[in-house]
Amino acid sequence: MTTSPIGSAVAPSTSTPTNQAANSATGLSQNFNTFLTLLTTQLQNQDPLSPLDTNQFTQQLVSLSQVEQQINTNSNLQQLITLQSAGASISALPLVGQNIEYNSPTAPLSNGQANFVYGLPSATSATALTVLNSSGNVVYTQPGETDAGTHVFNWDGKTNAGVQLPDGNYTLKIQAVGAGGSPVTPSIASIGAVQAVGVEDGAATFTVNGMAVPMSELVTVNPILTQTN
Repeated sequence: MTTSPIGSAVAPSTSTPTNQAANSATGLSQNFNTFLTLLTTQLQNQDPLSPLDTNQFTQQLVSLSQVEQQINTNSNLQQLITLQSAGASISALPLVGQNIEYNSPTAPLSNGQANFVYGLPSATSATALTVLNSSGNVVYTQPGETDAGTHVFNWDGKTNAGVQLPDGNYTLKIQAVGAGGSPVTPSIASIGAVQAVGVEDGAATFTVNGMAVPMSELVTVNPILTQTN
C-alpha cells in the first residue's frame, strides 16, 4: 500500500476501489458484446419453424443493463468517498508537526522514544507491561500502574538488558489483575508526531514517524506526554 502525502497532490493508491469498479465495467462491456454476438448468430441460424424466445433475450438485456447501472453508481460513490478523504486530509494539514493520540497499541520507536497511553477501568493488584517487536517477540517488560485511570508509558527503546533497539513499530500488551483475582481489561493507545497527512486506499491517514494511521483512530491532539510510572 502507498500513501499520497498532502504537499503537491492528493491521489489514491493504484489499487483503489475506483479502479476495481472500472475493471468491472470493462468486463461487463466485453460480456455484453459477446452476448450480442451470440444473439445475432442465434437469430441468423434459428429454425423458422421454431423461432427463439425473444422475451428471454429481452430479460437478459435488461439484467445486463441493471448490472451496468449498479457498477456506474458504485464507481461514482467511490469517487465521492475519495474526494471526501482528500478533503479531510487537506483540513488536517495544520496537525503536521503536532503530537496526536490514536487508538492503537502499536507505536513507532523513533530516536529512542515510543509513547503509549493506557487506561485502567478499576484499581488492580498487579499490572504488567510487555513490549513486543514487529515479529511478536518480547523485548521489554516492567510493572505498570495499579491505580484506576489514565497512565502514560514512555519507553526509551531499550531492552531489560539495556540494549538499544532499532527504530520500528512496537506493540504494547498489558496484563492486569483486579483485587479479587479477576482480569482487568485496559485500553491502550499510542502517541506520535504527525509527519504528513494523505490518502491511502481511499482513506484519509496520518503518517506518524513513518507509520500510516487512519484519521478515524484519532483520539486527541497534543496529549500529555508526562510519564506517570
